[in-house]
Amino acid sequence: MGTRNTGFEDLVYDLISVQYHGLKTGHDLRRFVEDAEAAGEEEIAAFFRAMMRQDGIRARRCQDFLNRLTARANGSPSAGPLVAGPLSRERSGTTG
Repeated sequence: MGTRNTGFEDLVYDLISVQYHGLKTGHDLRRFVEDAEAAGEEEIAAFFRAMMRQDGIRARRCQDFLNRLTARANGSPSAGPLVAGPLSRERSGTTG
């Protein structure tokens, strides 16, 4: 893996970036939900809530991947392969 100007490995930087932006967007979406509810637009509020859930899933998956990469870097034998989680199932339209 390469490194950017930050000194972090590219993959670690990418995961942290996605996690940060997902959490920040989730925070902003709370306000959007309130705005939609105040306007009596429950369908739009539900749309923003769904986006919040998706951002939360992405942030948790990033943390899972970062934990595994950290465990691997520390030589942990229990650090399994990086596998697809709920987000990849969500993208494909399947669940479970």
